[in-house]
Amino acid sequence: MSNFFRHLSPALPRAQFGETIRASGGAAAGLGLCTLLVFAWPLIADIPMGLLAPLGASAVLVFAVPNSPLAQPWSAVGGNVISAVAAVAVLQTVPSPWGPALAVAAAIFAMMLARALHPPGGAIALLAALDPEPVLKAGYVFALAPVGVLTAALVLAAVLYNWITGRTYPFRQPGQPAVQSQEIRLGLSNEELEDLLQRFHQTSNIGVADLGRLLAAAEEEAAQHRFESVTCGSIMTQDLLTVAPDVPIDRIAQMFRSQSIKSLPVVDAKGAFAGIILQSDLINALIRDGSSGRFRPARRAALTAKDVMQPPSGAVPQDLPVGTLLNRLAAQGVQSVPVTSEGRLVGILTRTDIIGLLLQGAQNRLAA
Repeated sequence: MSNFFRHLSPALPRAQFGETIRASGGAAAGLGLCTLLVFAWPLIADIPMGLLAPLGASAVLVFAVPNSPLAQPWSAVGGNVISAVAAVAVLQTVPSPWGPALAVAAAIFAMMLARALHPPGGAIALLAALDPEPVLKAGYVFALAPVGVLTAALVLAAVLYNWITGRTYPFRQPGQPAVQSQEIRLGLSNEELEDLLQRFHQTSNIGVADLGRLLAAAEEEAAQHRFESVTCGSIMTQDLLTVAPDVPIDRIAQMFRSQSIKSLPVVDAKGAFAGIILQSDLINALIRDGSSGRFRPARRAALTAKDVMQPPSGAVPQDLPVGTLLNRLAAQGVQSVPVTSEGRLVGILTRTDIIGLLLQGAQNRLAA
């Protein structure tokens, strides 16, 4: 019995006060815009404009849960309009008292076929069926005004308001680069993520982009927990071979050849990290003219380290937990990561260092 009552308790986590204010303020702004439209244009094509109760439910979705697939613009505008069209079609052909039930059923059927499922659409259909006389008089124009016009205004307000308050709406769609980067991190394609949603019947509750972000965040959090006490400074390579920005490229090539290194940090006279030279940077500089892309071997005499190095944007502090870099080294093709302290280069973290850490963890687990 206790389990039964526990299942009746709130399923949502406790809301943050700031998010509560943000969502409710957005609903007020969006419905306020709809109210202004009703006052400004009381008639559209001889159809009286008026606020519809289901718009309140739409406001909950687009302002309180803007990441939900049910709240996206196509779902909101398309779902409400399609539901209104379905309701008019039913009311014109089905006698009372079966209109309300069949209008809602037709709305759900049409929304799901159109991939525009939006719960307030069912309320639009029921509202039309409960007061069919003005709806039948307006005909299919009812789907455009007031339903389509006011829903579009609400969604437009949601786009602007969510952007101003730091929320992403409309949410990223699976084909965009942001999701592709999640594929690299997770090792799962969009199709595989979609299969997971299908398997657990969650396609209407969460989008592919959301699932990818959540799984990637969970993966990164797990990596941090696994090496929680290990920092970049504790496993980095400290005995470094470095060059100054004005070292000629011939000298740099000789160092790469004699030392069998894959990267060469560049530091200035004060020891500040200025950049890094990879093998590929050196090869490109030796055989090609940066402006024309043509082969110009004579140009190399004038080149120095500062001409071929990459900027120091990839450096990390030595107290950074190493778990945060596992994906960067493993899945994104990064060979090494410079480690700094107060702007000074103190070490390099390489894939070899990470492999050593992973092997050490495996040995500890076997011993346990």
